[in-house]
Amino acid sequence: MTEKIIIAGSGGQGIMLLGKVIAETAMRENKFVTWLPAYGAEVRGGAAHCAVIISDTEIGSPLIDKADTLIAMNALSIIKFQNRIKNKGLLILNSSLIHQFKKAKVDILECPCTEIAEGLGNNKVANMVALGAYLAKKTVIPIRAAQEAINEMAPADKKALVEINIKALQEGAKSANG
Repeated sequence: MTEKIIIAGSGGQGIMLLGKVIAETAMRENKFVTWLPAYGAEVRGGAAHCAVIISDTEIGSPLIDKADTLIAMNALSIIKFQNRIKNKGLLILNSSLIHQFKKAKVDILECPCTEIAEGLGNNKVANMVALGAYLAKKTVIPIRAAQEAINEMAPADKKALVEINIKALQEGAKSANG
């Protein structure tokens, strides 16, 4: 099994953290992992994306030509990465910020990540909503392992945010399961 994921959005949306949580969780599940971040010229508000590969065998390169999954957190991400998802791949759209995108050759999951996060009281957890949706659709790594990773990865000064991040993860999974 090999899963290639591109996560894209803008700086400040937690794109890198989302990729790190996936990578850390997969490592804890004894998978081979690569995580390759890419930032735009500006950090906040500029383009940001990362590539994560999870595999049962060693990974030769962190570069992804065609992704199995694209998690797009804003409209510019679709414009930039829509041709990098393979046929019959999974496209997770933050439907709070992306409207009316249809591509016939991919499986589209529209998840109102930002709206769900705002309902929880913190729009910065939209990335964890997207993670929950991804983990509900693709069973590459278990949700409980991601919850453990979130808890253990949180720096001491951010421990208070663990609970809302885990709640966001759970709400994203519910959203994906309809």
